[in-house]
Amino acid sequence: NGGWCMHDEAATHYIDMIDQTTLGHRYIKEEFNVTPRIGWQIDPFGHSAVQAYLLGSEVGFDSLFFGRIDYQDREKRKGEKSLEVVWQGSKSLASSVQIFAGAFPKNYEPPTGFYFEVNDDSDIVQDDINLFDYNVQDRVNDFVAAAFSQANITRTNHVMWTMGTDFKYQYAHTWFRNLDKLIHYVNEDGRVNALYSTPSIYTDAKYASNESWPLKTDDYFPYADRINGYWTGYFTSRPAIKGYVRQLSGYYLAARQLEFFKGRDEAGPTSDSLGDALAIAQHHDAVSGTEQQHVANDYAKRLSIGYKEAEDVVSASLACITKSSSKSKFKQCPLLNISYCPPAEVDLSLGKKLVVVIYNSLGWKRADVVKIPVVSANVTVQDSNGKEIESQILSIVDTSIALRNFYATASVGKSPAERPLYWLAFTAEVPPLGFSTYVVTSSKKAGVVSVTEKVYQSEESQNDAVEVGPGNLKLVYSASNGKLSGYFNGKNTIKSSLEQSYSYYVGDDGSKDTEPQASGAYIFRPNSTFPIHSQGKIPLTVLRGPLFDEVHQSISSWIYQITRVYKEKQHAEVEFIVGPIPIDDGLGKEVITQITTTIKNNKTFYTDSNGRDFLERIRDYRSDWNLQVNQPVAGNYYPINLGIYLKDDANEFSILVDRSVGGSSIFDGQLELMLHRRLLHDDGEGVAEALNETVCIPDGCKGLTVQGKFYFRIDPLGEGARWRRSFGQEIYSPLLLAFSDQDGDGWINFQVPTFTGIDPSYSLPDNVALITLQELADRKVLLRLAHLYEVGEDKDLSVPASVELKKLFPNKKISNIVETSLTANQKREDMEKKRLVWSAEGSKLHNILRGGPIDPINLVVELAPMEIRTFVIKFVKKFSTASRVFSI
Repeated sequence: NGGWCMHDEAATHYIDMIDQTTLGHRYIKEEFNVTPRIGWQIDPFGHSAVQAYLLGSEVGFDSLFFGRIDYQDREKRKGEKSLEVVWQGSKSLASSVQIFAGAFPKNYEPPTGFYFEVNDDSDIVQDDINLFDYNVQDRVNDFVAAAFSQANITRTNHVMWTMGTDFKYQYAHTWFRNLDKLIHYVNEDGRVNALYSTPSIYTDAKYASNESWPLKTDDYFPYADRINGYWTGYFTSRPAIKGYVRQLSGYYLAARQLEFFKGRDEAGPTSDSLGDALAIAQHHDAVSGTEQQHVANDYAKRLSIGYKEAEDVVSASLACITKSSSKSKFKQCPLLNISYCPPAEVDLSLGKKLVVVIYNSLGWKRADVVKIPVVSANVTVQDSNGKEIESQILSIVDTSIALRNFYATASVGKSPAERPLYWLAFTAEVPPLGFSTYVVTSSKKAGVVSVTEKVYQSEESQNDAVEVGPGNLKLVYSASNGKLSGYFNGKNTIKSSLEQSYSYYVGDDGSKDTEPQASGAYIFRPNSTFPIHSQGKIPLTVLRGPLFDEVHQSISSWIYQITRVYKEKQHAEVEFIVGPIPIDDGLGKEVITQITTTIKNNKTFYTDSNGRDFLERIRDYRSDWNLQVNQPVAGNYYPINLGIYLKDDANEFSILVDRSVGGSSIFDGQLELMLHRRLLHDDGEGVAEALNETVCIPDGCKGLTVQGKFYFRIDPLGEGARWRRSFGQEIYSPLLLAFSDQDGDGWINFQVPTFTGIDPSYSLPDNVALITLQELADRKVLLRLAHLYEVGEDKDLSVPASVELKKLFPNKKISNIVETSLTANQKREDMEKKRLVWSAEGSKLHNILRGGPIDPINLVVELAPMEIRTFVIKFVKKFSTASRVFSI
């Protein structure tokens, strides 16, 4: 694809896909002055709609080729000569982003009998007529037969052979010696013409035929290569590294913004190392979770090294922008999710103050509850003006402490010296592309409000309902069995029964197969079509506070869950701790959670494509062929990067996720997510080891425990998109926290306690996100703006939007701005001029809304629904003498 790697298309977020492809495309441009025009995604395990239009058409590709599509789909397409299509991956941008796309007849393999590696058993071309095994005519006949066989399933008289596969050309001489001979003797024969070619030459030949091609509008998920081989397990495989990639992706976006505001320092640390590490981590055997353990460790190590350098960039940037004293150092806490944050765990009783700088990388103001671990409950929180604000103190539960102690030791190499006893929570209000400062000090009393706690032990005599939530949203639990039973939102008057459960599928070991197929890193194959449900009652502990309520549940000895309902939020947050998954019984397990509603969705649900467009899914159905259902669970799983939802004629129920997972709606009214997998058999697809992750410290090793979050909400029909889009951006770009402590003689040791990088009176429209703000090595700036909504998705926000660049950059003057392709390796207008326009069967011609050219005077950018626009900007450079400031 011309990227830093050949990225996965299921477990990748679209921003990561853009970043890694940009890194590769700009490198190729700088080193070779070449702009790639062909997409070559031959190995990812299924193909996404976002890849087709965003990472295909919008980067300037004329065609896209790939190897892996469902075996049933492939056979049907062979019969119809429809392996090659015109793909319109976006219903919003439709034919304006269509691309010619081709799937190979046999994955990415040569025709049978034409493998020429040293140890392969294909016959070489023996053209010495004096030798007994002379076979030129036989080899020519085989070649011609294979060519005509492929021609029979291909439109036009051009066919492409992919002459190689994994681990080939280790001794390239044997390949080229035989191919040279084949080309010579086949062309001498004259029935077909053979030549060394490229995908570009092939694309141009197809285009010149003036053929009209079948139209493709959805994606190629899920992928199966045989009856029990559904490659849907990797949607969840290695959930910890998936979470780490997503966490650092959002951090990278914020770090680049701060680096821009300070000014890039080529001599010091930059964000580039993290960008490189994140780029390679998008590989289709990296974030996908389909690598061996030692390779996963290497990816994590590279990410950690990149993070440390970016952390220095963030610290230096904050020190510069706040104009802090030389003593102030801003420390961060990458392990805050497991309550490990040494900068916050300071003793404030001796007069020290904990200063928390909170940065918001979104283009609009946000208010969010911040939680930090502290050693004492006797603390208060004040804003930068010294005003005391409401806070909440909660005890850190033993499960969280155990997780902290083990994983902090595994991560930093030594046991934590201190143990924080409490979470301190408060609401931070932060301006767009800016930060606010809060000060935590010791107090003679406990935090402004402590939490009340009540434990329900699931006694038979308890039949009353327990209502949880300090605001409009209330969740209802049964005191008798501890289970979720109801949902009520006073703001939109939604009232519904609601149930949640945990289960696991037992991974099939393949032992009963003629051709063994186990569940493994790639493959999801439960050994029955129904999960094994946990039984019994769940102890319930409810903690109530002014900012949010928490419900703690020990689902089992290895599953712990905390559900939060916030006063100012209209959704529920579920934090899960799953693991170590027990394997003492010799069974691999794939852990899921299911939430059941009364919504009558009639087999239909919706999942995102790489965090961007939402696609309709229908259980046991494919729009392109008549599906033979062999795996009713695995065959209905889809990748989820942003969320999944279902709806009926009254309501819609949505779940959003904090990392890539697999999910589905196996039964009407129900959504399920796969959260963790631990398996004992290799699935035979190339990893060559079982997906059995363990984590070791000097005291011993344990199976991997995964901590993560998901969020859910019920809305009236047509009103859920606003939450999915706006809150989805908040999940991707969480608030960035930096800590500094100081003695009590001063209030704050820096001059600028609040900051916004844009005009203080301005914010981006609610339907626009700033997804890239990056100063490049040549001092130019890369800017990307993304419209978040699809056509018809929201009655108010699925409309064109405008961004005023003068207000986005109030303290700088733009001297030059060029709109580019998505990967910033060519001018947009040049890309549009040379793009091939393909003819598609059944494609409807209509005016497609796109933003117009940028006004050079007013500098206003227009964005149509689902449009992303990329610009390279040059600012007027300012320099000063002793008495004057000059601009050039």
